[in-house]
Amino acid sequence: MLVPALTIEGLTKSYGRLSALVAVSLTLRRGEVLGLIGPNGAGKTTLFECIAGVLPADAGTIRIDGNVLPPRARASQLFYLPDAIAPWPAQTLRWAIDYTIGFFGGRADRKRDVIERLQLTPFLSSAIGTLSKGQRKRAVLAIGMLTPHPILLCDEPFDGLDLRQTREVGAALREHAGAGRTLFLSIHQISDASRVCDRFVLLSGGRVCGEGTIEELGGNLEEAVLART
Repeated sequence: MLVPALTIEGLTKSYGRLSALVAVSLTLRRGEVLGLIGPNGAGKTTLFECIAGVLPADAGTIRIDGNVLPPRARASQLFYLPDAIAPWPAQTLRWAIDYTIGFFGGRADRKRDVIERLQLTPFLSSAIGTLSKGQRKRAVLAIGMLTPHPILLCDEPFDGLDLRQTREVGAALREHAGAGRTLFLSIHQISDASRVCDRFVLLSGGRVCGEGTIEELGGNLEEAVLART
Protein backbone atom coordinates (compact mmCIF):
# COMPACT_ATOMS: atom_id res chain seq x y z
CA MET A 1 0.00 0.00 0.00
CA LEU A 2 1.36 3.44 -0.93
CA VAL A 3 2.01 5.70 2.05
CA PRO A 4 1.08 9.41 2.17
CA ALA A 5 3.73 11.77 0.80
CA LEU A 6 1.64 14.96 0.89
CA THR A 7 -1.44 15.59 3.00
CA ILE A 8 -3.57 18.69 2.58
CA GLU A 9 -6.11 19.57 5.25
CA GLY A 10 -8.69 22.34 4.98
CA LEU A 11 -6.90 24.49 2.38
CA THR A 12 -8.95 27.65 1.83
CA LYS A 13 -8.40 30.67 -0.41
CA SER A 14 -10.69 33.61 -1.09
CA TYR A 15 -10.53 36.76 -3.19
CA GLY A 16 -12.88 39.12 -1.43
CA ARG A 17 -16.31 37.50 -1.64
CA LEU A 18 -15.13 34.90 -4.15
CA SER A 19 -14.22 31.56 -2.59
CA ALA A 20 -11.58 30.00 -4.84
CA LEU A 21 -10.84 27.05 -2.54
CA VAL A 22 -13.12 25.82 0.23
CA ALA A 23 -11.61 23.53 2.89
CA VAL A 24 -9.79 21.37 0.32
CA SER A 25 -8.42 18.15 1.79
CA LEU A 26 -6.64 15.39 -0.13
CA THR A 27 -3.77 12.94 0.05
CA LEU A 28 -0.96 12.38 -2.42
CA ARG A 29 0.69 8.99 -1.96
CA ARG A 30 4.39 8.42 -2.42
CA GLY A 31 5.28 7.14 -5.92
CA GLU A 32 1.84 7.66 -7.47
CA VAL A 33 0.52 9.81 -10.28
CA LEU A 34 -2.44 11.74 -8.92
CA GLY A 35 -4.65 13.57 -11.40
CA LEU A 36 -6.49 16.79 -10.59
CA ILE A 37 -9.49 17.18 -12.85
CA GLY A 38 -12.49 19.48 -13.00
CA PRO A 39 -14.22 22.09 -15.16
CA ASN A 40 -12.74 25.46 -16.08
CA GLY A 41 -12.78 27.74 -13.07
CA ALA A 42 -12.83 24.85 -10.61
CA GLY A 43 -9.78 26.21 -8.77
CA LYS A 44 -7.16 23.76 -10.07
CA THR A 45 -4.44 26.33 -10.73
CA THR A 46 -5.20 28.17 -7.50
CA LEU A 47 -4.84 24.90 -5.61
CA PHE A 48 -1.46 24.19 -7.18
CA GLU A 49 -0.24 27.73 -6.48
CA CYS A 50 -1.30 27.48 -2.83
CA ILE A 51 0.33 24.08 -2.42
CA ALA A 52 3.57 25.34 -3.96
CA GLY A 53 3.54 28.50 -1.84
CA VAL A 54 3.19 30.85 -4.82
CA LEU A 55 -0.10 32.10 -3.35
CA PRO A 56 -0.73 32.43 0.39
CA ALA A 57 -3.67 30.34 1.57
CA ASP A 58 -6.14 31.81 4.03
CA ALA A 59 -6.30 28.62 6.05
CA GLY A 60 -5.24 24.99 5.96
CA THR A 61 -2.28 22.76 6.64
CA ILE A 62 0.13 20.97 4.32
CA ARG A 63 2.15 18.05 5.62
CA ILE A 64 4.90 15.99 4.04
CA ASP A 65 5.61 12.63 5.65
CA GLY A 66 3.45 13.76 8.56
CA ASN A 67 5.36 16.98 9.23
CA VAL A 68 3.83 20.42 8.74
CA LEU A 69 5.50 22.15 5.80
CA PRO A 70 5.39 25.97 5.95
CA PRO A 71 5.38 27.90 2.65
CA ARG A 72 9.06 28.87 2.87
CA ALA A 73 10.12 25.23 3.20
CA ARG A 74 8.11 23.95 0.24
CA ALA A 75 10.69 24.85 -2.40
CA SER A 76 12.93 22.07 -1.10
CA GLN A 77 10.24 19.40 -1.42
CA LEU A 78 7.97 20.52 -4.27
CA PHE A 79 8.75 21.63 -7.81
CA TYR A 80 5.87 23.37 -9.58
CA LEU A 81 5.55 23.70 -13.36
CA PRO A 82 2.84 26.27 -14.21
CA ASP A 83 1.06 26.09 -17.55
CA ALA A 84 2.11 28.21 -20.55
CA ILE A 85 5.51 29.34 -19.31
CA ALA A 86 8.71 29.93 -21.29
CA PRO A 87 11.56 30.21 -18.78
CA TRP A 88 14.77 31.91 -19.94
CA PRO A 89 13.35 32.59 -23.45
CA ALA A 90 16.64 33.95 -24.80
CA GLN A 91 18.66 30.94 -23.61
CA THR A 92 19.03 27.65 -25.44
CA LEU A 93 17.34 24.51 -24.22
CA ARG A 94 20.75 22.96 -23.58
CA TRP A 95 21.66 25.88 -21.32
CA ALA A 96 18.34 25.67 -19.44
CA ILE A 97 18.72 21.95 -18.78
CA ASP A 98 22.32 22.30 -17.61
CA TYR A 99 21.42 25.29 -15.44
CA THR A 100 18.54 23.38 -13.85
CA ILE A 101 20.76 20.44 -12.99
CA GLY A 102 23.50 22.69 -11.60
CA PHE A 103 21.28 25.08 -9.64
CA PHE A 104 18.98 22.50 -8.07
CA GLY A 105 21.46 19.65 -7.81
CA GLY A 106 19.39 17.66 -10.29
CA ARG A 107 19.80 14.29 -11.91
CA ALA A 108 22.72 14.66 -14.34
CA ASP A 109 22.74 10.88 -14.76
CA ARG A 110 19.22 11.05 -16.26
CA LYS A 111 19.87 13.98 -18.59
CA ARG A 112 20.38 12.01 -21.81
CA ASP A 113 17.47 9.67 -21.12
CA VAL A 114 15.02 12.51 -20.46
CA ILE A 115 16.11 14.43 -23.55
CA GLU A 116 15.75 11.38 -25.76
CA ARG A 117 12.49 10.24 -24.14
CA LEU A 118 10.88 13.62 -24.81
CA GLN A 119 12.44 13.82 -28.30
CA LEU A 120 14.22 17.10 -27.61
CA THR A 121 17.62 16.43 -29.21
CA PRO A 122 16.89 18.51 -32.37
CA PHE A 123 16.04 21.57 -30.23
CA LEU A 124 18.96 21.66 -27.78
CA SER A 125 20.59 24.59 -29.60
CA SER A 126 17.33 26.51 -30.02
CA ALA A 127 16.35 29.42 -27.81
CA ILE A 128 13.39 28.45 -25.64
CA GLY A 129 11.47 31.50 -26.81
CA THR A 130 11.63 30.30 -30.42
CA LEU A 131 10.12 26.87 -29.74
CA SER A 132 6.55 26.00 -30.72
CA LYS A 133 3.95 25.51 -28.01
CA GLY A 134 4.33 21.73 -28.05
CA GLN A 135 8.13 21.86 -28.16
CA ARG A 136 8.18 24.32 -25.29
CA LYS A 137 5.86 22.12 -23.25
CA ARG A 138 8.21 19.16 -23.65
CA ALA A 139 11.19 21.37 -22.84
CA VAL A 140 9.59 22.57 -19.61
CA LEU A 141 8.65 19.00 -18.68
CA ALA A 142 12.28 17.96 -19.20
CA ILE A 143 13.36 20.71 -16.81
CA GLY A 144 10.86 19.52 -14.21
CA MET A 145 11.80 15.86 -14.61
CA LEU A 146 15.47 16.65 -13.99
CA THR A 147 14.89 18.43 -10.68
CA PRO A 148 15.55 16.44 -7.49
CA HIS A 149 12.46 17.43 -5.52
CA PRO A 150 10.45 14.42 -4.26
CA ILE A 151 7.15 15.84 -5.55
CA LEU A 152 6.49 17.34 -8.99
CA LEU A 153 3.35 19.44 -9.59
CA CYS A 154 2.53 20.09 -13.24
CA ASP A 155 -0.35 22.17 -14.57
CA GLU A 156 -1.61 20.83 -17.93
CA PRO A 157 1.35 18.65 -18.99
CA PHE A 158 -0.26 17.78 -22.35
CA ASP A 159 -1.34 21.24 -23.49
CA GLY A 160 -0.10 21.90 -27.03
CA LEU A 161 0.75 18.26 -27.77
CA ASP A 162 -0.79 16.18 -30.54
CA LEU A 163 -2.19 12.70 -29.93
CA ARG A 164 1.06 10.83 -30.52
CA GLN A 165 3.09 13.26 -28.42
CA THR A 166 0.50 13.11 -25.63
CA ARG A 167 0.79 9.33 -25.44
CA GLU A 168 4.59 9.43 -25.54
CA VAL A 169 4.81 12.11 -22.85
CA GLY A 170 2.23 10.23 -20.76
CA ALA A 171 4.35 7.08 -20.96
CA ALA A 172 7.44 9.09 -19.99
CA LEU A 173 5.66 10.50 -16.95
CA ARG A 174 4.53 7.02 -15.92
CA GLU A 175 8.13 5.80 -16.16
CA HIS A 176 9.29 8.83 -14.20
CA ALA A 177 6.92 7.98 -11.35
CA GLY A 178 7.99 4.35 -11.54
CA ALA A 179 11.56 5.47 -10.92
CA GLY A 180 10.52 6.98 -7.59
CA ARG A 181 9.01 10.43 -8.24
CA THR A 182 5.60 11.46 -6.94
CA LEU A 183 3.52 13.37 -9.50
CA PHE A 184 0.47 15.60 -9.11
CA LEU A 185 -0.91 16.57 -12.53
CA SER A 186 -3.71 18.96 -13.39
CA ILE A 187 -5.23 17.58 -16.61
CA HIS A 188 -8.07 19.06 -18.63
CA GLN A 189 -8.73 16.10 -20.93
CA ILE A 190 -10.34 13.22 -19.07
CA SER A 191 -9.10 10.61 -21.56
CA ASP A 192 -5.50 11.71 -20.95
CA ALA A 193 -5.98 11.64 -17.20
CA SER A 194 -7.48 8.15 -17.23
CA ARG A 195 -4.55 6.81 -19.23
CA VAL A 196 -1.78 8.32 -17.08
CA CYS A 197 -2.99 8.64 -13.49
CA ASP A 198 -3.32 6.11 -10.68
CA ARG A 199 -5.95 8.07 -8.75
CA PHE A 200 -7.94 11.25 -9.20
CA VAL A 201 -9.14 14.27 -7.27
CA LEU A 202 -12.30 15.87 -8.66
CA LEU A 203 -12.53 19.60 -8.02
CA SER A 204 -15.56 21.79 -8.65
CA GLY A 205 -16.29 25.27 -7.35
CA GLY A 206 -13.17 25.14 -5.21
CA ARG A 207 -14.36 22.01 -3.40
CA VAL A 208 -13.21 18.40 -3.58
CA CYS A 209 -16.19 16.37 -4.78
CA GLY A 210 -14.47 13.02 -5.22
CA GLU A 211 -11.16 11.24 -4.73
CA GLY A 212 -10.05 7.74 -5.65
CA THR A 213 -9.29 5.32 -8.46
CA ILE A 214 -11.57 4.97 -11.47
CA GLU A 215 -13.14 1.93 -9.82
CA GLU A 216 -13.67 3.79 -6.55
CA LEU A 217 -15.32 6.64 -8.46
CA GLY A 218 -17.79 4.29 -10.12
CA GLY A 219 -15.88 2.71 -13.00
CA ASN A 220 -16.27 5.49 -15.56
CA LEU A 221 -14.21 8.63 -15.00
CA GLU A 222 -16.10 10.76 -17.50
CA GLU A 223 -19.46 9.92 -15.92
CA ALA A 224 -18.00 10.48 -12.44
CA VAL A 225 -16.85 13.96 -13.43
CA LEU A 226 -20.20 14.84 -15.05
CA ALA A 227 -22.13 13.60 -12.04
CA ARG A 228 -20.04 15.40 -9.44
CA THR A 229 -18.99 18.70 -11.00
